[in-house]
Amino acid sequence: MHLTVLALGGNALVDPELPPTVENQIAVTERAVEPIADLVHAGESLVITHGNGPQVGFMALRSALSRSQVHEVPLDALVADTQGAIGYMLQRALREALIRRGVPAEVVTVVTEVEVDPRDRAFGAPTKPIGQFYTEAEAQVLADERGWVLHEYAHRGWRRVVPSPRPWRIVQVGTIRRLVASGVVVVCCGGGGIPVVRGTDGALRGVEGVIDKDWTSALLARRLDAEGLVISTGVDRIYRDFGTDRATPIDRITASELRALAARDQFPAGSMGPKVQAALSYLRNGGHSVTICHPDALARAVRGEAGTRIEESP
Repeated sequence: MHLTVLALGGNALVDPELPPTVENQIAVTERAVEPIADLVHAGESLVITHGNGPQVGFMALRSALSRSQVHEVPLDALVADTQGAIGYMLQRALREALIRRGVPAEVVTVVTEVEVDPRDRAFGAPTKPIGQFYTEAEAQVLADERGWVLHEYAHRGWRRVVPSPRPWRIVQVGTIRRLVASGVVVVCCGGGGIPVVRGTDGALRGVEGVIDKDWTSALLARRLDAEGLVISTGVDRIYRDFGTDRATPIDRITASELRALAARDQFPAGSMGPKVQAALSYLRNGGHSVTICHPDALARAVRGEAGTRIEESP
């Protein structure tokens, strides 16, 4: 069975031209699953992961603004909340799209915990962006009033950043594997997974942080022995010298060539960097191929017709 892990960016489920209401997110999700439904209709076996940056940011802000009335919600619970909400939208939209195509496939969401190392240095150096962009004045107010750490992103504004520890074990991977073997389309590891650490008593507990969903998707693809990993993002492919007048699209590249570009700081940590590093990690640990593409091109990317395809060797 040819298995592909599809990693959808959280921004793929939000239209910047529309208010971020639940109704609009559902409508955007319904459009986003159309190429996924085409792939399932064509016989592809898929596992779907997704980001949650905008959504968890909205929920964190809502929690902070209402803290005089109700308790604030910690980040691990916010990740769990968005896993359930986004998973619900994805599974409902995809199920209906498959019914229209006459495909009786089951779709299910697994609320997924991902174990991290409590000694991970990321807890002392927040880097993972979540939520919306703010002006410099708004960012200063949020830093003063909420104690948030915010970073500036060129041409876009200021955004909150939180700890992003590296994933090393997917708690529910056995359940996911059994569902896939039964022919179920699985939505899992949303937002990189709920970050948990193991205490001295052996029990798992949630921690404040957000795991990068591309790193978790790469880990999941390895643990499931997937033949391919497809990562969607806001651009159509990887570019050399992105954002300059020398920008050059890359259609195909080897892992060694990509490592060389990364070593020359071609891929910033706040944008393409985590995707490139996650892709290289997957290939370094026995993965077959990674494709980075725009969400609209998912079906063509799986067929090798769109995006940037990265392989360990030519």
